[in-house]
Amino acid sequence: MSTAEHDERQGRHKVVIVGGGFGGVQAAKALKGADVDVTIVDRTNHHLFQPLLYQVATGILSPGLIAPALRRVLKKQTNVRTLLAEVGDIDLEAKRVHAAAPDGQRIVLPYDTLVVAAGATHAYFGHPEWAEHAPGMKSIEDARLLRSRILGAYELAEVATTEEEKQAWMTFVVVGAGPTGVELAGQLAELAQFVLPREYRSIDTRSAKIILLDAAPAVLPPFAKKLQNYTRKTLEKKGVEVRLNTMATVMDADSITVKGPNGEERIVARTKVWAAGVQASPLGELLAKASGGEVDRAGRLTVDPDCSLPDRRDVFAIGDMVSTIDRLPGVAQVAMQQGTYVGKLIKARAKGDDTTPAPFKYFDKGSTATIGAREAVADVRGIKLTGWIGYFIWCYVHVMFLIGWGNRFGTLYNWLRSLRYARFRGHRLISVTASYDQAVDPEKPLGEGTDQRAELDPRVSPGTPPGQERPAATA
Repeated sequence: MSTAEHDERQGRHKVVIVGGGFGGVQAAKALKGADVDVTIVDRTNHHLFQPLLYQVATGILSPGLIAPALRRVLKKQTNVRTLLAEVGDIDLEAKRVHAAAPDGQRIVLPYDTLVVAAGATHAYFGHPEWAEHAPGMKSIEDARLLRSRILGAYELAEVATTEEEKQAWMTFVVVGAGPTGVELAGQLAELAQFVLPREYRSIDTRSAKIILLDAAPAVLPPFAKKLQNYTRKTLEKKGVEVRLNTMATVMDADSITVKGPNGEERIVARTKVWAAGVQASPLGELLAKASGGEVDRAGRLTVDPDCSLPDRRDVFAIGDMVSTIDRLPGVAQVAMQQGTYVGKLIKARAKGDDTTPAPFKYFDKGSTATIGAREAVADVRGIKLTGWIGYFIWCYVHVMFLIGWGNRFGTLYNWLRSLRYARFRGHRLISVTASYDQAVDPEKPLGEGTDQRAELDPRVSPGTPPGQERPAATA
């Protein structure tokens, strides 16, 4: 196995940025025109706009609209290069970042200044085995898998032979009532109520059950009480069953057991989604051990007010993987502002300015969350907005955070189309086919030893006696 050491540029200050998310990209952009050579390394080739992943999972947007290629994002910055590799180790003493390319080649990246913006992943609170049954959304692959599970559930309900099996497939449980959970639950309700009813013949998708649960006493915990109450009432009007003060205790492929105010209950549900918590990147703990720093329960690394590691002026950590003195929330705004701050600080030092920088100060531009088409809540500098106005603010904020005018116009087009044409969902490809490989024996013809589902008439519900067919659907 070969090792490549990318150290051919000997003359200029070398900056390595780990992570192509909000913080990493903003740090690279802030170094535009600086007398430094920047290498940004990420395990994927794209910059992902995570707040809209749930819209990929529910068929509103295509992945390309929220995940532009990193090379395209930074192509105009001649002092920046992008590497596709996964970072596995960081040697702070030797100032080397060790990574692996997709083909297994080992890459060594020397640096003078290091910026780690590795983000966070799912946290299952001591139950990593739940990931198999309740996937979360942190990547394009996660969103595609979830889309296949959601839409595949209706396909399997269509060929189910009993009402119990149908309902098991059409029961969806979202664990976590923060912004992601609320937004996903709202979209699941709209899929069932507006998008799918006319497309199936053996099931009524409007009978689907969507359950949103959280151990907290309110939905959207960071928001004002007025917006929390509005969100819950709107979700319930859409048919979402909201269960608060309720936590998951057991989970398997067929069900989830929850413990709430009325005790334990087993809910039969084939589709579960995890939106309850996050865990910082393992690189946070790695840096803590190497530098003598500390991490909190969520694995977030403690940093100084200037986002550097204690006693390490040459190493910065930003975004979801860090914990600051003022306990900033893990949102895109924080990572972006930290990235810009650190980039400008490095640029100033490259010019010879070694003065002690002012501490990083976060400017809160407000918080927004959508509940569905035409419904959202927004808290903009103390002003509480709901309904259409909140939805307009939410649309504006999210579309402006997207990179590239093509992606912005494409996203707006899809949103407007979904509003005009009965919640149109044009991106509903089911791409996960592993279940077919497991279910179909190539040496055993369909119909042999099966329940004969391949012979179903589209007008007939599974198990309907002959002569009791439903009338054909009319246009």
